[in-house]
Amino acid sequence: MKIVVLDGYTLNPGDLNWQALEALGECDIYDHTPLDQIVSRCQGAQIVLTNKTQLSAATLKQLPGLIYIGVLATGTNVVAMDAATAQGIVVTNIPAYGPDAVAQMVFAHILHHHQQVALHDHAVKAGQWAANRDFCFSLSPLTSLKGLTLGVVGYGDIGQQVANLGVAFGMNVLITTTQPKTNLPAAIQWCQRDHLLKQADIISLHCPLNAATKYMINSDSLRLLKPGCLLVNTARGDLINEIDLAQWLNHAHGFAGVDVLSTEPPSHDNPLLSAANITITPHIAWATLQARQNLLNIAVENVHQFQQGKVLNQVNG
Repeated sequence: MKIVVLDGYTLNPGDLNWQALEALGECDIYDHTPLDQIVSRCQGAQIVLTNKTQLSAATLKQLPGLIYIGVLATGTNVVAMDAATAQGIVVTNIPAYGPDAVAQMVFAHILHHHQQVALHDHAVKAGQWAANRDFCFSLSPLTSLKGLTLGVVGYGDIGQQVANLGVAFGMNVLITTTQPKTNLPAAIQWCQRDHLLKQADIISLHCPLNAATKYMINSDSLRLLKPGCLLVNTARGDLINEIDLAQWLNHAHGFAGVDVLSTEPPSHDNPLLSAANITITPHIAWATLQARQNLLNIAVENVHQFQQGKVLNQVNG
């Protein structure tokens, strides 16, 4: 089977290798693929792997020989799923390849805010420590995580990792899900979403994006948050109404750390880019070396099993 990778650069910018995939068949691997070159590059391929390159219904109609699409991510909104199913194309994804990596980024944002490492590093390098008469100095209050309340919205693989890290830091952990959770560890409690929003000192979002969760963080929900609350989003950008969040931040009601935005890369007029009291990372929570290697390993195994007549991690049909 001929295999085409449409946009392999994000997964493998050069620190991994494609040998295991190349061993499965004729392989054409592209770092990036413009929309107008998708069809020509996929001609004759039975297997196509994509991360963020869109495979629309119109595109799929022009690829009658395609029988398998492997999404190199967990989210599958880049594929016209109904069209793929109608054409008999198997679509797979990569679940749970790096929950520890995302949880680590959540606490990177939390610690960035509560320890102010970057602020003090810049001050030291600007000479402020050398000019200080005392053996140490502080430009802002530093806050212990122990005893603070961490609210985790969603309790899948990543949410569980974040909650467990919160417990390890001595935090009080609240979780909320669409259905109540029982048999939780003693230090973790389930509650209704509004209760969590009102009680948490730090809120971390880990729920899927759907009709019920789109813009779940908006002007109404932000009014429920404690003054000075830190909101962290490593899930999906559209969980948050960015205009409402920017207004909340600019009025000094609280703080935010986000790894995702509604449009990526963002437009220059995205209100969060110029908002106060926010730290933004460029959708890299998933992208540790170990997580990317695991993702690649799962993608290769998905393809290998499909070639053997078995289907792993199918998301359609």
